[in-house]
Amino acid sequence: MKAPDPPPDDGRETGDLPNERLRSGMHRVADRIADYLDSVGESRVVPRVEPGALLESLPESPPREGEDLDRILDDYERLIEPNVTHWNHPGFLAYFGITGSAPGILGEALAAALNVNAMLWRTGPAAVELEERVCDWVRQLVGLPLGFHGHINDTASTSTLVALGAARDARRPEVRRLGLSGGEIPPLVVYASDQAHSSVDKAAMALGLGLQQVRRVASDGAFRMRADELEEAIAVDRAAGREPLAVVATAGTTSTTSVDPLHEIAEICGREGIWLHVDAAYAGPAACLPERREMFRGWERADSIVLNPHKWLFTPIDCSLLFVRDLEGLKRAWSVIPAYLASEESVTNPMDLGFQLGRRFRSLKLWMVLRGFGVSGVQDRIREHCRLANEFASWVDEHPTFERVAPVPFSVVCFRARFGAPEERQNELQRRLLEMVNVAGPVFLSGTELNGRFTLRVAVGNLRTREAHLRTAWDLLVESARRLNEEVGG
Repeated sequence: MKAPDPPPDDGRETGDLPNERLRSGMHRVADRIADYLDSVGESRVVPRVEPGALLESLPESPPREGEDLDRILDDYERLIEPNVTHWNHPGFLAYFGITGSAPGILGEALAAALNVNAMLWRTGPAAVELEERVCDWVRQLVGLPLGFHGHINDTASTSTLVALGAARDARRPEVRRLGLSGGEIPPLVVYASDQAHSSVDKAAMALGLGLQQVRRVASDGAFRMRADELEEAIAVDRAAGREPLAVVATAGTTSTTSVDPLHEIAEICGREGIWLHVDAAYAGPAACLPERREMFRGWERADSIVLNPHKWLFTPIDCSLLFVRDLEGLKRAWSVIPAYLASEESVTNPMDLGFQLGRRFRSLKLWMVLRGFGVSGVQDRIREHCRLANEFASWVDEHPTFERVAPVPFSVVCFRARFGAPEERQNELQRRLLEMVNVAGPVFLSGTELNGRFTLRVAVGNLRTREAHLRTAWDLLVESARRLNEEVGG
């Protein structure tokens, strides 16, 4: 006997919104998103808000009864949107400028509606297979050879942790069962330059290696790891009974976007039998440009590579792609299959490729971004970002009050102002200059420290950033530096 058709979902039985109410709410949200993207450049990048101000505007307890959707959206427009830092603002030139592009935003919305947990092939066939295909598209985009297998994590910190976990298992498989305290396991050492990201330190902490086993290798005048210093550090550790585990080389360091000598480092790792992980979280997409691919020579010999589409492939955060050469080794390191997750299909289940079980359908937004822009569209925009950064660098180079303090391999410029004040006051004045520019509102810059000197950064990465936005930042810098120099008598 045929079961009766279920009644239409009007929300009364589930407690959820009726579909018609959802439809009207989505129309309003679509209009709000489009209007926001149209007008975000008219806002301050960082809102004028003090810590705790939003908390004071929010009720201390949740509502007893459900509230009307329009009222909720009214409060979003009144409380939330005006009080965020606008990463999609064309004047956002801090950290690594990023963009949540229109195809990616649509993909994010669709993924939320599907609500897929892509932990097993069975729990998300389309999600698992699309992820495999779209990761291979990225592999082809950046010119990596066949043999690299990609999967998606949330951030580069997770990707690096997963990669170093695989390195640990490849070197010392007994650790999986016994832990680092079991047996006679020598200290396992990870090498990274003094410019490498702090995610290396956090991975060492999480994996039980300890911060003391992260060897920071000196960089050269262009802030690239020195291969001779790496070789020496490895030799010293071996002589002391420590065991070299992995080298983390960086293609696009966080402060200056410098590229370590990947080819030389790969030679050392091959000779010494050490895992090579390449952190290309920011700069990896630039390998799509034929004229820049030589900068990445040697990364094709890595055991693992991380590249973040949410940084320079216009994909809404979060989306981090980890490539590994030995997929079976990655599974051996991380796979734990309880009976309730056993699978009969002869497939690669994403839950076996890291420590996360639940996994969002992140490949959908990346797929839509790559289709929406195409290879040529991605190339055009990355090329333009690099051009804009070099234009800004030329203004710094030509102005007597400013000095550039690092090369510009991609789309980030590091620079300082010259102040007529004692050296011990220079860092304080650089920080004050940064604050004066950011308080003004139309742009947002960040800083870093290079050789003990506080340094300003301009990072171009937003699709909407134009030369006019950089000119606004430059005019603010010049005028603010002039005022500070008058104050100090320079």
